[in-house]
Amino acid sequence: MEHTVVERELELDLVLSPERAIPVPARLVYRTDDPFAVHITFHIGSDYPVCWTFARELLIDGVFRPCGHGDVRIWPTKVAGSSVVCVALTSPEGDALLEASSPVVSAWLERTLAMVPPGTESERLGLDDALAELLATSQDGEG
Repeated sequence: MEHTVVERELELDLVLSPERAIPVPARLVYRTDDPFAVHITFHIGSDYPVCWTFARELLIDGVFRPCGHGDVRIWPTKVAGSSVVCVALTSPEGDALLEASSPVVSAWLERTLAMVPPGTESERLGLDDALAELLATSQDGEG
């Protein structure tokens, strides 16, 4: 099965305070060989980009309603009249609140959903085929 990557470069706002945010270049990545996850890479002026991976379903839900708990929380809101998706990330290194354009995130998500519709993710993993092959091999070896 061929694997496809859906990428989108975008600029997020890193919220430093209610009055201050700085732009952060980022890349959204979805891979059909990892169909349940989305990957977001932040390029924050260091030698090493920061990567986060979380459930695609969480981002899909977060465009419409608050969701998530723990390390990743996502919710929709309006900032200066524009629709944004807020992403709150918590790690041992610290917390970050990021804002992304809802239309940009939604358009990218729709591309991922066209590739792998919700509910079909497990078919992309080929687990059934791999399991059948494993079972067939183990049965052949018996006797």
